[in-house]
Amino acid sequence: MTKKSGSRFDDLFGAARSGSKEQEELAEPTKKTPVRKSKSTDSDYIRTTVYLPKQLHKQLKTAAADEEREMSDIVAESIAKYLEERKVK
Repeated sequence: MTKKSGSRFDDLFGAARSGSKEQEELAEPTKKTPVRKSKSTDSDYIRTTVYLPKQLHKQLKTAAADEEREMSDIVAESIAKYLEERKVK
């Protein structure tokens, strides 16, 4: 049984599909990187809300972007340092 030829678009689309399947088969398996939980799904984290002055928030956001870090990491680090200085356990 022969398949009835479709439109030119169908032919092109089918060719693209078969080409991508061939490329997938030839591609080397990718190395799996460990899955990192997001903080929102990690039970070791709790979401909280704090109010910061606009200028301080802007500075924090800029610093986080410059250092390619998350603002929450910098805030957590700062709070831990503060509590350590006050010897709060």
